[in-house]
Amino acid sequence: MNENSPIILDGKKLAGEIRERVKQDVTNLNKIGIDVGLALLLAGDNQSSVKYFMATLKASEHVGINVFEYKLPSSASQNEILNVIRDVNADERISGLLVLFPLPGRINARGVVNSILPEKDVDGLGSVSVGRLAAEESMFQIFSMDASVPLEGRPYVHHRSGFIPCMPSSFLPCTPYGVIMLLENYGVEFGGKNVVVIGKSLAVGKPLAMMFLAKEATVSICHKSTQNLEAYLRNADIVCSATGVPGLIKGNMIKEGAIVVDIGINVRADGSIVGDVDFATVSEKASMITPVPGGVGPVTIAILLQNTVRSAQSNVILNHPLTIP
Repeated sequence: MNENSPIILDGKKLAGEIRERVKQDVTNLNKIGIDVGLALLLAGDNQSSVKYFMATLKASEHVGINVFEYKLPSSASQNEILNVIRDVNADERISGLLVLFPLPGRINARGVVNSILPEKDVDGLGSVSVGRLAAEESMFQIFSMDASVPLEGRPYVHHRSGFIPCMPSSFLPCTPYGVIMLLENYGVEFGGKNVVVIGKSLAVGKPLAMMFLAKEATVSICHKSTQNLEAYLRNADIVCSATGVPGLIKGNMIKEGAIVVDIGINVRADGSIVGDVDFATVSEKASMITPVPGGVGPVTIAILLQNTVRSAQSNVILNHPLTIP
């Protein structure tokens, strides 16, 4: 049993710091006549998606990003969804588009995501962003998060405006990027650590594993077909779970002092939210642990807003350079 209480990885605090920087970036763009817009596309009434939709809407309004809401019924066809995306792609007021998942079962989700213009794919899930991440062409962003380095000292910052554009048409997926930022914000080092990522989705598991690899960690990816999950967890220095299975990870499955990141979001019948981790038992052994809610979720939304404002900045630099003072 962990004699001391674990450090709670507070995502709300980090998210607040990111949002304040985004708010200032939005203000700077407004001063040169540029508004920042984010489109939210929700098809159906999945409760986790609805909560994420509302949280993103609130956070966007806080930083001055204009929100364009697109709500479709669960009966919406593939063509209806693609028509919305086509309109968003052509709308100069909109810097980014977030599609809320899961989509209705009959919808080709990859077809939907890949129909988003790469420069507006601020959730970083399109094939262009994922491919550049896999090739480590956009990975420089996870090595450029040291807030102690002045903006003007960072090579990727536009020298006149101070804007921080994304790599052309490429964003890091918000949730895994948020996990890395949250852990590093608490001084966690990854080199040589054994990391277990549970879940192999393209939205979280696969890109998160690639980011840990880039940080010189040794990574195992487990999933629903993994046999003897506990054998992997008992040797893990860092455990990240993103399965959507409530209470999957229990205290007797992890080693003493492990760092546990719960990325799962599960809405109970009473409206409360729980993760993949049995917090009560795991916190008895973990040295650090994320709460649900209040852990990775707020950082994910903050990263989404950051990507959106960087899309707007990139658009100014590439297409309207004369507007920059």
